[in-house]
Amino acid sequence: MAVLTAGHGKSVAPIADSGRGAPLAVRRRRLFWPFVAPAAFGLVVFYIGPLLFGVWTSFHRWDGLTPMTWRGLGNYRALIDDPFFRTSMANTFEILAYVGVVMFVLSFALTMVLREMRGRKFVRAVIFFPHIVNAMVFGVLAGFLFNPSGLANTALAAVGVDDPPKWLAVDNVFTLIMATMVFTTTGFYVTIIMASVDNIPLYLYEDAELAGAGAFRKFWHITLPLSWDVISVCAVLWTISSVKVFELVLVFGGSLTGSGPPVETWTGALYIYRNAFTGDRVPQFGVVCAAGVTSLVLVAAFTLLLRRLMRRDPIEY
Repeated sequence: MAVLTAGHGKSVAPIADSGRGAPLAVRRRRLFWPFVAPAAFGLVVFYIGPLLFGVWTSFHRWDGLTPMTWRGLGNYRALIDDPFFRTSMANTFEILAYVGVVMFVLSFALTMVLREMRGRKFVRAVIFFPHIVNAMVFGVLAGFLFNPSGLANTALAAVGVDDPPKWLAVDNVFTLIMATMVFTTTGFYVTIIMASVDNIPLYLYEDAELAGAGAFRKFWHITLPLSWDVISVCAVLWTISSVKVFELVLVFGGSLTGSGPPVETWTGALYIYRNAFTGDRVPQFGVVCAAGVTSLVLVAAFTLLLRRLMRRDPIEY
């Protein structure tokens, strides 16, 4: 209830904060749970619940049909002794490190070029386009381009190369997968970084030009510091995305043997799939959940470390 005071010390009739007599803060508190409850329910049912069930299952032996048998840390010890799991995790971290470094270097280079380019919005849309195409399309396209009689070898033969590389050989296909990932994801991060760069005042770049700074120095002293918060978010997004690489490896590797990707190309997500849903072996849901929990813990630890290393004081301009 509020009271308005007129001139000469005269008071007027009190005015309620609400037409129905309830203060605005009270009405907001009443509306809190009706709005939050559906989202909270979905979060518990589809995320927190399965996560807790997966952690619980990781301590058991279970094939999905018979009752669970307590195994303790046996599933985690089995993962340490499993060479397939070690190979899968090594490949996952290679994608995280190698693809991430190349992708961000290209993103920074394209940012330097696009900032002053005419028609940069159109170019940004073009380089973003591969990201919205399903990864399976690129797997099929790679089979068309790089098979022994494909377009790549045909072009090399036309210029006199008699012994072209075996692009889809087991030793080369994982490198080809990582190169495809660089091609498909760079545009996504360029778009995010450029959205931050567009908000940097132009007079900063004009002052730098008057001082004789070149493109690299302007990037290093203006673009990078003022976009650092966005870049750190991109680094976290890439860390999370790299752990979920699945369909691209499945299509690329499956084209080699016809029965599934070779172990040399497995990632953590593919290891989980092969042990749970292929149908050619008894499902090992306890081991699968242990692999998922291990991947989650490693990624969470790496993300926290990355955030701490990239933490900087905010820059005002």
